[in-house]
Amino acid sequence: MAIALSLMVLATLALLGGGIVLLRKGLRTQAWLMLALALIMGLNIAIWTVPTQTGTSLVSGVPVQ
Repeated sequence: MAIALSLMVLATLALLGGGIVLLRKGLRTQAWLMLALALIMGLNIAIWTVPTQTGTSLVSGVPVQ
């Protein structure tokens, strides 16, 4: 699970960077789509890693093989 979250963080950063580059080039539609996907992925990462009221996160509930 740690590898998957790490790859999601790297992909989010790449999407943010790519979206900014595309905005500067004038390709607005593609840039906003990339930035929207980066936001959605960031929210998914937060859902999995932010602790709940009991102090555990969803990642800690995943069984380790």
